[in-house]
Amino acid sequence: MLRTLLLVGAGGFLGSVSRFLASRFFQSNLQSVFPLGTFIVNITGCFLIGLIYGLSERSTMFSPGWKMFLTAGFCGGFTTFSTFANENLALLRDGAFFHFFLYTGLSIFVGIAATFIGILITKLL
Repeated sequence: MLRTLLLVGAGGFLGSVSRFLASRFFQSNLQSVFPLGTFIVNITGCFLIGLIYGLSERSTMFSPGWKMFLTAGFCGGFTTFSTFANENLALLRDGAFFHFFLYTGLSIFVGIAATFIGILITKLL
């Protein structure tokens, strides 16, 4: 159990640092009222977790430890619901209702689609 906790913690650390850097990069290079940084990071994380789960179901490519490190750890640290919720509240507070509905709807539907596509790709390989 301690090994699993350390794997998830290490993955979470790397995922969180990666999220911070990627989100900051996108936000500073793609100026928009829409929170593109978090959106891109969350969709990418959904796609990655789909790929990882798809590959782990299909083969022995990932040991249980690597699967925990990558999914619960890295992807869990890389994607963020709390930032998503805070950004949505900021959009509502600013009266940006169109961007609120667009961001919420796209994040949910494109996130689910990205996860599905990740799994689908592994079945086609």
